[in-house]
Amino acid sequence: MKQITNQRARKVLYYARGFSQQFLVPNAFYRSQLERKLARLGEYDRSEVERRVNYYNRLDADFQVSGDAALLKDIPFSSKTVYYYDLREILRHFPARAAVDYLFGDIYWIAERPSLVKSRPISEDNANSVVINMEKLRHFRPIRDELPYDEKIDKLVWRGAGWQEHRKEFLRRCCGHPLCDVGQVNTPEEGTPPEWNKPKMTVPEQLRYKFILSIEGNDVATNLKWISQSNSLCFMTKPKIESWFMEGCLVASKHYVEVRDDYADLGEKVEYYVRNPDEAKAIIKNSQDYYRSFCDPRLEELVSLLVVKKYLEKAGQY
Repeated sequence: MKQITNQRARKVLYYARGFSQQFLVPNAFYRSQLERKLARLGEYDRSEVERRVNYYNRLDADFQVSGDAALLKDIPFSSKTVYYYDLREILRHFPARAAVDYLFGDIYWIAERPSLVKSRPISEDNANSVVINMEKLRHFRPIRDELPYDEKIDKLVWRGAGWQEHRKEFLRRCCGHPLCDVGQVNTPEEGTPPEWNKPKMTVPEQLRYKFILSIEGNDVATNLKWISQSNSLCFMTKPKIESWFMEGCLVASKHYVEVRDDYADLGEKVEYYVRNPDEAKAIIKNSQDYYRSFCDPRLEELVSLLVVKKYLEKAGQY
């Protein structure tokens, strides 16, 4: 079982590309390419592209950017380097005078004003949070799973940091369960049970298990995207935060196995899918198909450009 590419090599290439785009290629070149790239819409299912654009950008009314809005040239190159590169990669296609409000980092609240963000709460009133594909190096990590489902271990696996209260609740409920190999890999807080502490596992090591838990952290669950590529079955609570992966569009029992927020039914659900492998495989296939819909770089760039174009149109800047 091998990963498609070495993550360290991907990082080197990513930063080299970001550096070259920032310092070697003038923004005017990207602006000259915008109309040609937008014309790609004719190559795809227009209704599906528009559905995604309007999902990420739910702004209906015109608005004015705030006094804090930044021009592309004024967005600071900070410790949030991947956010900077990912946002710049799209914004530089647009007029230099265009200004945007944006928020970098794990955003789990609705923005006060129309802003470009990586993540937002799943709700009906989240229009101020316009989702952009940021931190994609970490979240869209390609993997290869060559181990067939039937040859995997009949257990659920999870490794991660146990800082948040909902993760602690999961560990209280499920650590030590005979069908679970789960634990925290962070430095334990004082008073936490020693049995919660487990050695780290690589992605290939986790892929030896039939069932993998995806659990949200500060915002979305990072491992959801690589689980969705695998031959393992994803277990998770109903997602509360969404990102470019459109977690709010995932359907329980179609794309993943939904468990209660308190995880009281997790053991029962694991037992059920141990006994019903065909149902598990059907969900896995649906999950893989869902992930593949995000794997065309030209399409992803087109959708990103259209999301920002709509933002600037509503702001009277395009």
